[in-house]
Amino acid sequence: MQRIAKFHKVSEEQFQKDWMDTFGENGDDIHGIYEDIKLPKRATAGSAGYDFFAPVKIILVPGETIKIPTGIRVEMENNWVLKCYPRSGLGFKYRLQLNNTVGIIDSDYFFSDNEGHMFAKITNDSNEGKKVEIKAGDGFMQGIFVEYGITMDDDAADVRNGGFGSTTK
Repeated sequence: MQRIAKFHKVSEEQFQKDWMDTFGENGDDIHGIYEDIKLPKRATAGSAGYDFFAPVKIILVPGETIKIPTGIRVEMENNWVLKCYPRSGLGFKYRLQLNNTVGIIDSDYFFSDNEGHMFAKITNDSNEGKKVEIKAGDGFMQGIFVEYGITMDDDAADVRNGGFGSTTK
């Protein structure tokens, strides 16, 4: 098995900035939330996905959406990508969806202005009226590393200089 990546926490300053930008001043103990962040990990030796853990308790009624600053960044080899999906049990039971369907984390995102801070925007898309409750520290998303190729005539030479969505600016 190739070892091609390493998860890190973003700096506490970056996490606080992004948490405040997402949730505003709501009285959360941001330092405590940051300290409790767990790095993604596989549950078993045969698991393909690295589980991402909720930094706080999340409750979503059907149709509700939340953007989650994970506090996580990933350093990986070139020609690899991290693809993120909802945990399959949550998708199956509640139709929990990532709003961009599949999150794509490029290898150069690690060097972004926002330290490569990964966010997850999830929606409870239940059509059965089911409320989703995810406890702080429970897995809610999984990431799978995939190697990719490029076309023979590819000439991309630009360097990322921003965070989310910056490759089209």
